[in-house]
Amino acid sequence: MTTSAQTREAVRGLYAAKQRTILALIGIVIGIGSVIAMVSIGTIVSEEALKQFKEMGTDMLRIRKDFSSERGGDDNIGASIQLKDVIGIPASCPSVLAVAPYANQGGEIMHTGKRLRGNSIIGVTQSFFNLNKLNIEMGRAISDLDEYSHYCVIGSSIYQELKASGITKIVGEKIKLGGSIFTIVGVIEEVTRGGMMREFDPNESAFIHITTAMRLKGDAEISTVMAKAKTNASPQIAQREIREYFKKTKTPNVRVTTAEELIKGMQKQMRLFTLLLGTIGSISLIVGGVGIMNIMLVSVSERRKEIGISRALGARRRDIQNQFLIESIILSLIGGLIGIAIGIALSFIVSYFNKWAFMVSYMAILLGVLVSSAVGIFFGFYPARQASRLDPIIALRSE
Repeated sequence: MTTSAQTREAVRGLYAAKQRTILALIGIVIGIGSVIAMVSIGTIVSEEALKQFKEMGTDMLRIRKDFSSERGGDDNIGASIQLKDVIGIPASCPSVLAVAPYANQGGEIMHTGKRLRGNSIIGVTQSFFNLNKLNIEMGRAISDLDEYSHYCVIGSSIYQELKASGITKIVGEKIKLGGSIFTIVGVIEEVTRGGMMREFDPNESAFIHITTAMRLKGDAEISTVMAKAKTNASPQIAQREIREYFKKTKTPNVRVTTAEELIKGMQKQMRLFTLLLGTIGSISLIVGGVGIMNIMLVSVSERRKEIGISRALGARRRDIQNQFLIESIILSLIGGLIGIAIGIALSFIVSYFNKWAFMVSYMAILLGVLVSSAVGIFFGFYPARQASRLDPIIALRSE
């Protein structure tokens, strides 16, 4: 029996048992669909985070307190990065263009007794908005002339919530940050999160001057300092200069990380994240494969007489085995194609509602086709082998 004839017989057998075929398809569709959706979403999230990160600029550096105490000793325990030391970085480090320290102190954001969206109250300096690529939609940004003042700039989500409550003139409106009243002087444009370099959501944050933040909250300290290297300077040289500068101060050890190092770390994390999602989805795929094997075993049991007639008419064991194996592969491929379509559709829906750039992972599609074929062969081999080993005489006697 030729392969084309075996394929026609396999298709005819699947069509004759529509209900059984559909039940077998459901399992493989869910399995392949979940794998494709998870891998695709993981790839999209990875690319989106990388894109947002690169938009910040590869000439950026992040400075943080180093808690590993590489210098040893107890002289730095409890110390914090001082604002005066941060401000002096550009003058002492020739490769550094600007710095932007900030203190994320958290706290409730309220208006007329109602809690607003967001709980990030961030103390910043004037350079913060430029280095973070935050554009002002209305009003103005926090400036260095606002030291110790009660002025704030709000994110777009807070703005939209105030607007929905009936406030028409946002600039000049009063809101409560923590336990103090502040006057809104500006609103930033809606932005997406900026990965590891910008570890806060600007849309749900309120920004005040860093001196005000430190005065209002006694234990507030600079959590992160963003630095920008000059155009003609290497970020690695700027990194070394900053480390040398802080060694001369009485502040604690600092960890200076370049954007390139952060990008590599993020890519590694995203690969692990995508692998984890694919592994979780594979569990559903295994369940779908077991479902195919069960359905095929039932099919062999129901078609014993058909198998006996085929053997009596001259069909070889290999022909019977190939026919059932082709049925299993066809089931898996059809389920795989449907699952791929569903997986892509789900990843598109997730991208659309999160406002991410949608992309199709061709590797995920290739993976879906290969895996569905492998599932068909692996889980279909045992039922096909059982069918080929049936005794023709016993099979003909079965009802």
